Amino acid sequence: MILETAIAHYLVLDDDPVEVALRQLNVNHSRTVFVVTHDGTLIGSLTDGDFRRWVLESTSHTLASSCGDVANRACQFLRQGNLPENSENIFSSKILLLPIVDERLRVVAIGRPRSSAFAINGTQISESDPAFIIAEIGINHNGSLETAIQLIDAAHAAGANAVKFQMRDMDTLYRNGQSTHLSEDLGVEYTLDLLSQSFLSSDQLIQMFDYALKLNLTSICTPWDNKSVQILQDYGISSFKIASADLTNHPLLSLIASTGTPVLLSTGMSSEAEITDAVGILKAGVSPFALLHCNSTYPAPFRDIRLDYMSRLREIGNCLVGYSGHERGHHVAIAAVAKGAKIIEKHITMDRTAIGNDHKVSLEPIEFAQMVSDIREVESSLHNEGPREVTQGERMNRLTLAKSLVAKHDLPKGHVVTSDDIEIRSPGRGIQPNAMPRLLGVTLHRDIERADFFYETDITPPTIVARPYSFQRPWGLPVRFHDYAELSQFSNPDFLEFHLSYKDMEIDIESRLSTTWSSGLVVHSPDLFLNDHILDLASEDDEIFNSSVFEVQRVIDFTHRLKTHFGTTGIPKIVISMGGSSLNAPLPVAERRAGYARIAAAIQTMDTAGVKLLAQTLPPFPWYLGGQRYCNLFVDPTEIANFATEYGIGICLDISHTKLACNYLRISFADAIETIAPHALHLHLVDAIGVNNEGVQIGEGDVDWSSLSKQLNRLIPDASFIPEIWQGHVDNGQGFWIALNRLEKLLKA
Repeated sequence: MILETAIAHYLVLDDDPVEVALRQLNVNHSRTVFVVTHDGTLIGSLTDGDFRRWVLESTSHTLASSCGDVANRACQFLRQGNLPENSENIFSSKILLLPIVDERLRVVAIGRPRSSAFAINGTQISESDPAFIIAEIGINHNGSLETAIQLIDAAHAAGANAVKFQMRDMDTLYRNGQSTHLSEDLGVEYTLDLLSQSFLSSDQLIQMFDYALKLNLTSICTPWDNKSVQILQDYGISSFKIASADLTNHPLLSLIASTGTPVLLSTGMSSEAEITDAVGILKAGVSPFALLHCNSTYPAPFRDIRLDYMSRLREIGNCLVGYSGHERGHHVAIAAVAKGAKIIEKHITMDRTAIGNDHKVSLEPIEFAQMVSDIREVESSLHNEGPREVTQGERMNRLTLAKSLVAKHDLPKGHVVTSDDIEIRSPGRGIQPNAMPRLLGVTLHRDIERADFFYETDITPPTIVARPYSFQRPWGLPVRFHDYAELSQFSNPDFLEFHLSYKDMEIDIESRLSTTWSSGLVVHSPDLFLNDHILDLASEDDEIFNSSVFEVQRVIDFTHRLKTHFGTTGIPKIVISMGGSSLNAPLPVAERRAGYARIAAAIQTMDTAGVKLLAQTLPPFPWYLGGQRYCNLFVDPTEIANFATEYGIGICLDISHTKLACNYLRISFADAIETIAPHALHLHLVDAIGVNNEGVQIGEGDVDWSSLSKQLNRLIPDASFIPEIWQGHVDNGQGFWIALNRLEKLLKA
């Protein structure tokens, strides 16, 4: 519990009007004030709930009523000088503050619970944040500044949040200083000898802290003595780590806990009683802290690790818990994260065969990077305790693999549906089979041909129907060959954007397009081709690269044939996801630059006369293969703009993809639009959620459409667009009509 003695903003007088209490509640943001007499004697509490109760129960309430009349006089309090050791357990969602009173019941302080969340160098650590990963360098630098720098670089490249060192003043730490006196046991003599060979001075360590800071990498340090604590505190170290060996060193714990700097305490080689005592020391201080579960054997036997004890540590400390591992491998650290560890500490070394126990239980740089990657993947699989929802990838598979209710025979408008009219067939474009009871007895408001899908709008007629739309820029509909005629007849699109599959390019266009269409034409190239070949004009694999060039040329040639059935004279645009994805990890910046150059070189080999190729902005995790790949190119806004400027290739700005990218990169979406939009000739307008949920309906995701619309109208008022709502074509285009209704209002702003 933390005690506050500056308490005026928590108090109101018993004869103050209720209006004063309400203002005070707004001031202290704690939803609680305490009512006292003029000499400070506690009368009771007054919370938001107390005020609501009073309003509902009182027949003569006014804001001029006195606080004493409204106060809850049964409120709990604690007596000064007699605070219970387990006072943290008194707090709850209902009890947020406790008054501390003297022997005359006068309020002298306010107690509030210690928050388990805290920040280290600006990085928040809490139950809802990703695990904070520490690369423990310790003495694995072997006394070499060059090796220490290599380890810092490796930790940074691996994705660690922090590096940790150890600082010792050898003359004050050991009873015989740095001498290996014959009176010491063999283990101590060995340790002293190892430390003397692996020693960096405090000045040298501070050089390493500064170097890490240049990489935006946090430095943490374990001080083994009071002198080291003072040096680190004077430097401004971001966090103290207390080694398991010092858990019973109460004077050192008390000194560190008094600094206000976050503390991480390892609990290896300690009994529960000793841990409880240490927690008491930390709670008496002002530093936020976390407890790290640990087994201090090098290497720790798996059978002795006992990860389940982390839950007990959380109870003892009423704090965040983590794991400091000395076992071989990194799989236990991943399991610890799955069990709730919010801090992970593992040793890192350049060579595990080097002399010293720490090296033996360390991870080499590639292994450490794999651990970080695995932890982040596990974390992404753990989040969201809310109700089960269908993911975007599942929606795609549900559309393909699930079954629908379809018409068993032709059904005229006005027909009342019976069970004899319905069959269950794949794919899942229509309403699911479990909707059959709701469909029976419905009077149809449209003609339905045999094998056509039943839709939700057959049960509940839509509130929004297709109509002519008015935009100040060209707009179109995304279509396939099987639905272009049906969708376009309901409205007035300026063009159709055909989203091709690789099978579409084998069809006889003349048999599918028997008439000439007056609208314009845009073509969206397939992403996926025969035998799971993903289009990739940036690939270093000659077979994939050459095949991709061949397929894009086929799309160009197909577009020329398709254009003969469209009456406009404009040059067709071809939207292409150019490639550059990787399977296991993102590509380094240098490799991304080379990828852009390969794409430009590939386009130079194609016959692009009469068409305009547009590179589509891409999401961090593309839809194919269940979102298990990393998009590397056309994700970063600056890279996209540089590509368009350097190679003269236009951009298709997909709003959903770019919003996902900004969420992933943690950059401003508005700034990204300012950077990309001047190069955009075509827009895919659609919302997004998080880093991988694309295709969301307009206004139902993370995009601020009011601000975006103003930007687009200012930057590219003539760029064409389509509403690219995933499955927007289902149910006779319901998703598209909803989007267009919303966009019609927004884009006129």
